[in-house]
Amino acid sequence: MSDDSHEHQSFETRAIHAGNTADPLTGAVVPPIYQVSTYKQDGVGGLRGGYEYSRSANPTRTALEENLAALEGGRRGLAFASGLAAEDCLLRTLLAPGDHVVIPNDAYGGTFRLFAKVVSRWGVEWSVADTSDPESVRAALTPKTKAIWVETPSNPLLGITDIAVVADIARTAGAKLVVDNTFASPYLQQPLALGADVVVHSLTKYMGGHSDVVGGALVTADAALGEELAYHQNAMGAVAGPFDSWIVLRGIKTLAVRMDRHAENAAKVAEMLTRHPKVHKVLYPGLAEHPGHEIAAKQMRNFGGMISFQVTGGEQAAVEVCNRARLFTLGESLGGVESLIEHPGRMTHASVAGSALEVPADLVRLSVGIENADDLLADLTQALG
Repeated sequence: MSDDSHEHQSFETRAIHAGNTADPLTGAVVPPIYQVSTYKQDGVGGLRGGYEYSRSANPTRTALEENLAALEGGRRGLAFASGLAAEDCLLRTLLAPGDHVVIPNDAYGGTFRLFAKVVSRWGVEWSVADTSDPESVRAALTPKTKAIWVETPSNPLLGITDIAVVADIARTAGAKLVVDNTFASPYLQQPLALGADVVVHSLTKYMGGHSDVVGGALVTADAALGEELAYHQNAMGAVAGPFDSWIVLRGIKTLAVRMDRHAENAAKVAEMLTRHPKVHKVLYPGLAEHPGHEIAAKQMRNFGGMISFQVTGGEQAAVEVCNRARLFTLGESLGGVESLIEHPGRMTHASVAGSALEVPADLVRLSVGIENADDLLADLTQALG
């Protein structure tokens, strides 16, 4: 449940204090890691604080879940073992055989694989829409549509969807709007305040922020839906462990200052790439020429740390840029303090090859870290050759 005592505090204050009450036994200012599986009961059914078994609830995970709800302005937060575990729980809670979902034409490859290879096997149908175009979303609806799924900014093409507009479309259709807020983080964007029903996060990315933990989260605007999700979380069992929950809580404390630096560095990198003769397209919502720039400026605090760009010379040239980078580490994932570079077509988005979500072969994706910007620019300059 969200902690209403932090409702009127600034984001930076909530990130540090929501869910992080001092330990009543020792006064420790950081929640302890309750590395425990079961709890002593005071007589049969006499639970202390509602804890009986750590799959159902664990105090360290509770602290994280309260923090997540406060940061997203939601009624209930739930923490999972991975982002895909969170998505799986959400889909199995919202959907039944015969239902239909609208998914974006640009999305994380693992999300597409979950729809195309897993959920579809038990009778859930899906259609692809360009969620940056409201008419495309409307055209993809059917009488059986129960959810509209959005990533904004999207992965890896950095598309921008107007959350408030699509929320109206979802409400009219009697569907839930799900927004994957991983690229933005709750510091830069608040989908629930714009009308979304559920926010999804890979906590592995900006929330953890240090490339040392895997986790996922759901935050709901509606308490009743939060209870349904909590039931399925317990029934299915893919929960965040206490140590992982503690690591994410620690990362969140510096989320605001990290995101400011990520965005500051990314803006400098994007500007440099637009001038480079071996780059023919830069995808970054902070650029005025980006088709979603005005919407992003309206619904985001800043434009984030993710950039994709297309190089002249095709796929092999893109692969060579990735291989020549030195300060930008060649690796999957994103959102850590260190800068990463990857080739989506061969790495994170290999699962969408041949589908409507296939990404350009000459695309390179950057997760711009918080190092010195001049060092990052120098590395990209030498990598581009």
